[in-house]
Amino acid sequence: MDTKIKNISSLVNYLLAKKNPEEMEQSLNELLTASELDEIVNRLQIIKMLKKGIPQRKIAEELGVGIATVTRGSNALKKSREK
Repeated sequence: MDTKIKNISSLVNYLLAKKNPEEMEQSLNELLTASELDEIVNRLQIIKMLKKGIPQRKIAEELGVGIATVTRGSNALKKSREK
């Protein structure tokens, strides 16, 4: 198994082993810096808003992120739908 895939699998299993939202939040705070966590939270919101059909420019405006960040989320969403 590829090392990167093995490490991602390890991370997923680590997070899935958390028993409640508080444990999950604690683990995320241990693993990520505040700015990394903010970025992930924004990316999740971008994906949710894109799935609702909200235009990219509106998403960028509402979340205070660059249009390139929203476009990256849109491209990732398209790729995941192709699989």
